Amino acid sequence: MCGIVGYIGRREAAPLLLEGLQRLEYRGYDSAGVAVTSPKATGLKTVKAKGRVRDLEAKVPARFKGTTGIAHTRWATHGAPSDVNAHPHLDAEGKVAVVHNGIIDNASDLRRKLEADGVEFLSETDTEVLTHLIARSGAEKLEDKVRETVRLIEGTYGIAVLHADFPDRIVVARNGSPVVLGIGEKEMFVASDIAALVAHTRQIVTLDDGEMATLKADDFRTYTTEGTRTTAEPTTVEWEAASYDMGGHDTYMHKEIHEQAEAVDRVLRGRIDDRFSTVRLGGLNLDAREARRIRRVKILGCGTSYHAGMIGAQMIEELARIPADAEPASEFRYRNAVVDPDTLYVAVSQSGETYDVLAAVQELKRKGARVLGVVNVVGSAIAREADGGIYVHAGPEVCVVSTKCFTNTTVAFALLALHLGRTRDLSVSDGKRIIEGLRRLPGQIAEILEQEEDVKKLALQYAEARSMLFIGRVRGYPVAREASLKLKEVSYIHAEAYPASELKHGPLALIEPALPTVAIVPDDDLLEKNRAALEEIKARSGRILAVAHREQEKADHTVVVPKNENELDPILMGIPLQLLAYHTALALGRDIDKPRNLAKSVTVE
Repeated sequence: MCGIVGYIGRREAAPLLLEGLQRLEYRGYDSAGVAVTSPKATGLKTVKAKGRVRDLEAKVPARFKGTTGIAHTRWATHGAPSDVNAHPHLDAEGKVAVVHNGIIDNASDLRRKLEADGVEFLSETDTEVLTHLIARSGAEKLEDKVRETVRLIEGTYGIAVLHADFPDRIVVARNGSPVVLGIGEKEMFVASDIAALVAHTRQIVTLDDGEMATLKADDFRTYTTEGTRTTAEPTTVEWEAASYDMGGHDTYMHKEIHEQAEAVDRVLRGRIDDRFSTVRLGGLNLDAREARRIRRVKILGCGTSYHAGMIGAQMIEELARIPADAEPASEFRYRNAVVDPDTLYVAVSQSGETYDVLAAVQELKRKGARVLGVVNVVGSAIAREADGGIYVHAGPEVCVVSTKCFTNTTVAFALLALHLGRTRDLSVSDGKRIIEGLRRLPGQIAEILEQEEDVKKLALQYAEARSMLFIGRVRGYPVAREASLKLKEVSYIHAEAYPASELKHGPLALIEPALPTVAIVPDDDLLEKNRAALEEIKARSGRILAVAHREQEKADHTVVVPKNENELDPILMGIPLQLLAYHTALALGRDIDKPRNLAKSVTVE
């Protein structure tokens, strides 16, 4: 959950590294550091700082020369944020510098052995172990020093290494944490995310687990940790540097909320098949005969991706009539689940690198399961590990709190549900009905966003609450779960989501004027049941904000959203609650794009 940037070429490295760190700050932002050297230098220059990248930038001296360098922005795992614990970490002689993303599971054992040999550690981090192991290696080449070291460690890592004795190269390695190479004109880049690269090159190489690379100014080569050469062909990324700019908005979250109509149009584009009232999803690698043999669908994700999976499971059951459920990947991977050959597993991750999801995919593949990926990043680890899948085409999402990627993921699940349904028993007329509903989504999203000022006024009223309850029934419950998560992530207000049908089984004890309830009330066959839940809350003097398709008499306030098909309504009903979370956080003065204690891509356990 940290950001790595590296550069080697003819330009001064420090400005490029600092620019890259700014683009990666959403991956970690409690401390940062940079190290540079060059073929004519006599050693390494290093600056580190607790705080944001701007704090590091203020400490970098004007004459910080070097044409080769590595840099890092940190999300703390081992050791509190501090100058000392910030990366890069150096060995005792200051010859080796390492930046690292991941967790070394056997760091404590390795540290004890090194201390017994007289090594003195300066930091509390697991990463410092790497610097001392590399420095103490007897191998002649830097590549061999790094190779010997990674063979000793257990856990996850994406690392970049500088050595004062080898100023003409950067050596990188990957196991479980992303490492991406950027191929330039007589210059090379490395990063943990393409966001740091696209301003300079769109030609990239993504390393696989167990793979290393050596970068020189005019060349690169890739090989395994065993030393076998690998063939890496650069690919061209679609995203451009402008995609990472705020575009006139005050925050990335606000920008990304307002990009959702266009993003949904993009995920639909070229996929609708009007002739057969279905969709084309060639990336699934799943023909009609194989699709008909599916007896169950299990969706795995974490956080927002898990909630999108809950919505997806309901749509698959409704449209394809296949039993489906969603489960947190972080739980699934530890419970020794029974893997059924007739079950289709779907792994959901915005980054395509979420470690818990990736580990679940690898375990499923080991047991012979068919796994599809639903991801936003082309060439990501989950996309490469899966048998097929769907790219959600949301575009870059920089804010730690996910909005447009969540919406596009739910639309992708609607496409999958329609595809599976039409290979089974979903009628042509129902297929046509869902397609018409999908086509209405971008315009309806734009219509909802036009209500922003009204939602902002509501947020000012509810921002005083210390806690909020979110409820929904069946289709509305995953919406309540996601809305609750959004509020707590960005505003730090405690929020809890419950099925509306469970109110009388315990949560009614919490109802009082000081605890507002946000109720998801779609205009479907459960409308009267949901209204009964509102009655129960009002009878106990609870305040209610309803998200509904028409004004709700028992609610203190109602946000009215346009009606779509029943199966697709959850896609729309969460969008005003994204705005509610945003404006609540804004009213409370929160750091909206970088909430405390969180980072965007969770690449550690």
